[in-house]
Amino acid sequence: MTRSEVAFGSHGGTCQAWRYAPDEAATSPAVARPCVVMAHGLGGTRDASLAPYAERFAAAGMHVLLFDYRHFGASDGEPRQLVSVRRQLQDYSAAVEFARALTGVDPARVAVWGTSFAGGHALVTAARQPGVAAAVCQCPMMDGLAAVRRILQYAGPGQLLRLTGHGLRDAVLAPFGRAHYVPTVGPPGSLAVMSSPDADAGYRALGPPDFRCEIAARIALTVGLYRPVRYADRVRCPVLVQICEQDSVAPATAAEAVVRRLGERGEVQRYPIGHFEPYTGAWFERSVGDQVDFLRRRLGT
Repeated sequence: MTRSEVAFGSHGGTCQAWRYAPDEAATSPAVARPCVVMAHGLGGTRDASLAPYAERFAAAGMHVLLFDYRHFGASDGEPRQLVSVRRQLQDYSAAVEFARALTGVDPARVAVWGTSFAGGHALVTAARQPGVAAAVCQCPMMDGLAAVRRILQYAGPGQLLRLTGHGLRDAVLAPFGRAHYVPTVGPPGSLAVMSSPDADAGYRALGPPDFRCEIAARIALTVGLYRPVRYADRVRCPVLVQICEQDSVAPATAAEAVVRRLGERGEVQRYPIGHFEPYTGAWFERSVGDQVDFLRRRLGT
């Protein structure tokens, strides 16, 4: 396996990515192989515990394109730390097209992979992007309205009001290319987008020491309107939905609704764990093993 730095354009900006190539690509360069396009969840970057997944896919004979959205990580875009659903979906689409053109990649066997917030992006991309071969949605956020209701349950209406206030303050700055930030996670009772009992420690453990744990507050005004579950009926490729049954952030009920809507196109794996547990240890091994099995069967590696 080799990893190299690549870049691709997206609506006037540039996304940085890691390209992983399997060992087989060097020994049999004329053989076109599948590719998995990957990105992180809310406020996440490619260096926040996603490399182990990419390495497993490459070891299984697949190419991987693991990218940072615009406004995050090594990619460009101002203001920094801006979570824009529209732009992130544009970046996914651009990444798929870039992956299809890579040397050694079979353009008919490109899959999308997303975790948490990006699990919803993977489903929407599979519904909207012609020719996506498969999708993997790990602990996915499939319904923003359900996620807002979950915040109401564990943090109360005062938290929603405070986040809305900060979101309005940020929205005022938007026309000037500036941003007002709120913490992505925090302990229970603190002001943060996610403050469930397991969020602070679980989220911070994923990133490197210099991980920037804040996002532009305007996402609080629109996240409830983002409902990937509504796209499930439009998906034509096979989808693996991995549900964390004790998920405190992305309600499992919304993911279950997606599974029902997918019907025969959907495969489901359920794990008795919380939202931040699939990234390490035994549950990582279980989750990534299920993903590799699904991708091998569906992409023909």
